[in-house]
Amino acid sequence: MPISKFAAGLRNVISKISGAPIIDETLLNQSIRELQRTLIQADVNVKLVLEMTKRIRERVKSEKPPKGLSQKEHFIKIVYDELVSLVGEGHTPDIKPQKILLVGTYGHGKTSTTAKLAKFFSKRGLKTAMITTDTWRPAAYEQLKQLGDKINIPSFGMPEERDPISILKKGLDTFKGFDVIIVDSAGRDSINKELIDEINKIAQVLKPDETYLVIGADMGQTASKQAKQFNDAVGLTGVIITKMDSSAKGGGALSACAEAKVPIVFIGTGEKIDDFEIYNAERYISRLLGYGDLSSLLSKVREIVEEEELSPEEMLKGEFTLKTFYKQLEATRKMGPLSKVLEQLGLSMKISDEDIEKSEEKLRIYKVIIDSMTEEERKNPDIIKKSRIERIAKGSGRKEEEVRELLKQFNLAKKMFSKMKKGKRPPSNLSSLMKRFR
Repeated sequence: MPISKFAAGLRNVISKISGAPIIDETLLNQSIRELQRTLIQADVNVKLVLEMTKRIRERVKSEKPPKGLSQKEHFIKIVYDELVSLVGEGHTPDIKPQKILLVGTYGHGKTSTTAKLAKFFSKRGLKTAMITTDTWRPAAYEQLKQLGDKINIPSFGMPEERDPISILKKGLDTFKGFDVIIVDSAGRDSINKELIDEINKIAQVLKPDETYLVIGADMGQTASKQAKQFNDAVGLTGVIITKMDSSAKGGGALSACAEAKVPIVFIGTGEKIDDFEIYNAERYISRLLGYGDLSSLLSKVREIVEEEELSPEEMLKGEFTLKTFYKQLEATRKMGPLSKVLEQLGLSMKISDEDIEKSEEKLRIYKVIIDSMTEEERKNPDIIKKSRIERIAKGSGRKEEEVRELLKQFNLAKKMFSKMKKGKRPPSNLSSLMKRFR
């Protein structure tokens, strides 16, 4: 079951509650059955599901809605609270100089996570470097170096050296003066004494401030066992869960780590380096329920527009030029597929894949058209009339209708950002409800 179906199941429960004329025993039973089915399909432990839904039933029956909340709103809030509790609150990492050790078994994306984590700290102003002590996996250093070169972060490894401790010591000497050093340790097919001994020897030399287990969401409930084993053996300070974009067992992995009492710190949400975020249970559940992860999206927009030298104030001032619009298109394309942007806005269930694909193609076309405009036209699009449209179309190799459509979309964007400046957003029963909980 793709993660979107997991989200769809949860949203169906919320929709059923919010659309019901009254909250009665029949609705309560139906909602709980559907919630149980959705969570179990997402590989959440059956015992945890039954315990959670029992608490929901008891709270709905015994608690009076707080002043200002209807009975339906209170029911939704109880479901929301219990889901957040189920997957664990997570742990916010410190943005400061530190040494980080990544551990785990094969197949969970530990090396790519090393690069994602390195970019995370680098973007926050910390001088960051990466070391691989993996002497078991062929081309481990080459992979890390290629990733490091893409994000301009130095890496260290010694492909011919078989002693991980020797590699680590030379790597630490190389990166003296760096703020953050991330060590990608070797994995194995499974946890064994040899792996644990190697990790403990590395930890004795590195003296890490954080030791994170990297684990794939596709492990589901079995993530609990591995988290407990590593925690008992090397003392974890957190977990990074990868493959959260494609695994049907994401809910199971999250709840399993929470059950193992090891906090989740980050989640990997895709294959790109930037598909990586601090784990926040409230934000994650809000997204699944369809509220839309605006805070995460706007944070990412802020980072991207800073790279494009476009200030948030310029984006939101409501009166902007095609030059500004052009930079927004550049920023949007850097954010990855439009489908991911829409998902973070809580819109992915409302727009078809075909429409998303068409929209992404239009972004590419608009960029070509704007590239064919003069500086004056970008600054003052009102001057673009018939003769200019003909010239721009010829210069870009596009149709005149496409140039007119771009100008129309530009004017719509002006209106949208004007509304955003005033704090407006599309109406949503759930979004207005969540605002009251914060």
